[in-house]
This record gives sequence, C-alpha cells and structure tokens, in this order.
Amino acid sequence: MKKKVLAAVLALAMALSMAAGCSSNQGNETEEKTEEKTEESSGSKSQILFNGSSTLAPVITAIATTFNETYGTWNEYNSELPEEDIAIYVSAGGSGQGTKAVIDGTTNFGMVAREVKDEEKEAIKDEKEYKVGIDALTLAVNPENPVTKVMDDLSTEQIIGLFSGEYATWKDLESSLPEEEVVVITRDINGGAHEVFQKNIMGDKEVKADAIQAASMGELVQNIIDNPYAIGYASFGVANQNKGKVIPLKVNGVEATAENILDGSYIIQRPLLLVGTGEPTAQQQAFLDVILGDEGQKTVEEMGFIPVK
Repeated sequence: MKKKVLAAVLALAMALSMAAGCSSNQGNETEEKTEEKTEESSGSKSQILFNGSSTLAPVITAIATTFNETYGTWNEYNSELPEEDIAIYVSAGGSGQGTKAVIDGTTNFGMVAREVKDEEKEAIKDEKEYKVGIDALTLAVNPENPVTKVMDDLSTEQIIGLFSGEYATWKDLESSLPEEEVVVITRDINGGAHEVFQKNIMGDKEVKADAIQAASMGELVQNIIDNPYAIGYASFGVANQNKGKVIPLKVNGVEATAENILDGSYIIQRPLLLVGTGEPTAQQQAFLDVILGDEGQKTVEEMGFIPVK
C-alpha cells in the first residue's frame, strides 16, 4: 500500500506576513548555527522543505504528489536510499520569502520566480541554483473589457500610463473606450513578480498607490476574471491555465508565446528557480532529478510554463 501523500502547500499566512517586510541578517551567523538551524527545521534527511514563489509552488507540489503516490518510500525509488517515508512540504510566501528562508536555514530550497539578487547570493553559503522552467508576465484583461475590441497590443508607454495612473480611465487610453476606471491588479509590490515588472516595464515610474495587490498569482488572475475593467500582469503559466477567462495583450507588438519568450523578443519574462545551499543530500538530489527530468518537465509544461529541456 502506498504511503499517504505528504506533499502539501502549507498555509503560513501569519508567519509569512510577519516576515514579508523584514530583511535578513542571518548571513553573519556562524556556519555551526546555520547547520544546526537547518537540521532542526528539516527534521531528517528524508524530509524536504520548499518555501517561496506562489507561482512555482503548485508545480513543485504537483511533481511531489505524483512522486509520493508512485513510490511512498525513498528506497522504492532507489534501493540505495533508506526505507523512510517520502515527506515533501511546500509553502508559498513569495520569492523574497524563499531566499530569506534559505538564508535563515529554515528551508532546504527556496522557490524563486525571478533572478536571484547579488546580495542574496552573497548571504547564502555556497549558493546553488536549479532552473525548473521559464515564465513570463502577460498583460491580461477581462474578455468583456471593451479594449479587446479596439486593440490587441500595448506599447511600453501605454502600459506605464495605465499602471501609473496617468490614464485614470480607459477612455484616457483610447477615446472610443468607456470612461470607466482602470483597475490595476498587481502582486505584492515587494514580491518577485512585481520586481520583474518594475525592471522590465516601469523603470523609474511607480505603480499607482491604489493598485490592488493580490496575495498570489492565482488571486491576481481571479481578480481580472471578476472585474471587466481590470488589467494585471498575469503569469504566462497561470494565464494559460485560465485560457479564455483572461485575454493577454501583445507588448510592443510581440505576443507572449513560448517561441517569443525563449528567443527573448517578449521582454517581460523570468526564470523559475530552486535555490539551495551546498551540495544536496542523496534524497534531495533524487527529487531534483525528478523535477529536472522528463516527468517533472512534462508537469512544468502541462501547467502552462516553459520547460528547460
């Protein structure tokens, strides 16, 4: 009989909200304290903890669930591994929370949906990165938004105008559109998705203060589905999962397709990474092999993202 599935997304709202605005000084801890903390948090070598990006969390959870249902114990996957239950836990709290948890030694892998910052790399002892897939941020609107009938493309300048509040109503964007407020939906402005959007589109301009900040990419897309006058930067993968419920617009004449994302012509894109410290344990390496292997990459693609192989 297969063991009960232990892969689960943990709701840690209180802990994550307390940590969201904090910066870590754990990089100054001694190696002994860091190792001790990691050992306490991970319990045993057969337990693997993932923390971070809400975009990547469902992908890792899906792969972990299938892996656990197929094998149950580590030795069933590889006879050289111990006869212990596979226990893989996934918690979502944003890319910054993922790197912070690795720095603090409270997770084995941080899930990061952006490039890892230089200061994070410096703070993580013997930092290791594993590229799981590629995502992009699509400029998505509700199918009932009248803008879809008059244009399918936004320039960088128009996007900045919409998100900064320069265009207060859709009529300000195009005179034939209704004088309805532009409802801007973003992720947490301290999160990885917003950092990518700010860097690639907004530059020195800030998103307007009354933009609605969604707690996850799924919530962001749902907000667009619920409001005909909303616009937001929806993850390529999550937008694909909600095809027909949201309409992605071209950016500077370029459609968000796998081909255009891979060749770099679609400019709002980001890597999906796992970040760890030092060499992985035998069990960690076994699961990494699954994530980066054919089955894991198939799941990445099935969930709407671009696999790395």
